[in-house]
Amino acid sequence: MYTFIASAILLVAGYVIYGAIVERIFGVDASRPTPVSTRYDGVDYVPLPWWKIFFIQLLNIAGLGPIFGAIMGAVYGPAAFLWIVFGCIFGGAVHDYCAGMLSIRHNGESLPETIGRYMGKPFKQGVRVFTVLLMLQVGAVFIAGPAALLAGFTPDFMTTTFWIAVIFIYYLLATLLPIDKLIGRIYPIFGVALIFMAIGVFASLLYFQPPIPEVTEGVGNMHSDAEQHPIFPLLFISIACGAISGFHATQSPLMARCMKNEKLGRRIFFGSMITEGLIALTWAAAASSFFGSVGGLQNFLAEHGNNAAPVVDVIVDTWMGRIGGLLAILGVVIAPITSGDTALRSARLIVADIAGIEQRSVRRRLCITVPIFCVVALLLQINFDVIWRYFAWSNQTLAACTLWAVTVYFVRQKRFCWITLVPAIFMTMVCSTYLLIAPEGFALPSYVAYLGGATFTVAMTLIFIFRVRKMLPESPC
Repeated sequence: MYTFIASAILLVAGYVIYGAIVERIFGVDASRPTPVSTRYDGVDYVPLPWWKIFFIQLLNIAGLGPIFGAIMGAVYGPAAFLWIVFGCIFGGAVHDYCAGMLSIRHNGESLPETIGRYMGKPFKQGVRVFTVLLMLQVGAVFIAGPAALLAGFTPDFMTTTFWIAVIFIYYLLATLLPIDKLIGRIYPIFGVALIFMAIGVFASLLYFQPPIPEVTEGVGNMHSDAEQHPIFPLLFISIACGAISGFHATQSPLMARCMKNEKLGRRIFFGSMITEGLIALTWAAAASSFFGSVGGLQNFLAEHGNNAAPVVDVIVDTWMGRIGGLLAILGVVIAPITSGDTALRSARLIVADIAGIEQRSVRRRLCITVPIFCVVALLLQINFDVIWRYFAWSNQTLAACTLWAVTVYFVRQKRFCWITLVPAIFMTMVCSTYLLIAPEGFALPSYVAYLGGATFTVAMTLIFIFRVRKMLPESPC
């Protein structure tokens, strides 16, 4: 239990201490006009109270990742706790904060435009396509997942197909309507449900005192098939949204367009990521202890086709009772739905930025939205597990790209760039190695994958250093 409590304290301390350091390094300016004051359009650039923006940002980024991802990552043992804590503080929170703040500095522009600004036009074109594909994957994943959960808790005639149709209609409305008309009104309510779910499971852990694995027991690989599932890089891909996620950087610009003051960035961007880290930590602890041990969790997952949904179901039903469990499940369902809708909204805005199409007109919004939804409908025909695996890798790859772009920004501003350079190098190693070693990748032997990943990472780092020295001979990096 002390590992769990210490991890939670470290996450909160990370917000208070490291969040303040990152804010100072970035250099916020409370007097600087924000995009909502200079580009108000009544659709996407709409001023909102900071607490509403916080809840919207939290729900945008907290999809299935901090719940399902944390459960699947828990099978590796206490190493999962370390990745959630240190990955969230030094990787994810910095990543989300800097992506959001850069968007504010550049009129609320979408992530591909920001990356292109600092990494060059060819890189921007590639990231544009890559990001839109990621958003479409998110939309498909976060329709299929919650639809299956809802079908299990409703009458038989409300099948998975029925709930897919319902969620699809909601996504269409959320993508098209002005942000303050639907998302701005219902997200605070959904946010309460998500927070209730997390607090309920957290309190259950304190009350029931299950045998949560401790770091003193070792942080070695506890996976039942450790040889085929090495901690590096698979753990760092499995637990994405609870530690670091490129998808978050696509959502931050949505909120950057609604903020009235740069000083709010830390509580909104850094704070929402730390909150998501606490949710992931809670579910990793619950999953690894509820069944008596990590081995018990692995056996339960094996009996249910490695599906994390039954784990959530049995934990909340046992610990929180029927009513509490129902509310908790509602929070679990809401999380992915409220990430999927803003993912597709982001896709619309990114395509609009690429094509230079203004978004005040409903007709113009429809011209972009309809093709996007047609592609998502096609993706829904693909097996969920296949989509999820490619989404996971794409997600972390985008995080690495974002961190490299932010690092270039810090170099140009002659600011301390190591806060993003180190996680950029680490995530590049994770993603390149995963692509080489994973079954859905090249499935190479581990020693070849590690060597290849290290070679690519070193090459990227040397290219970066060469470009930085050419740009600024006396760089703070």
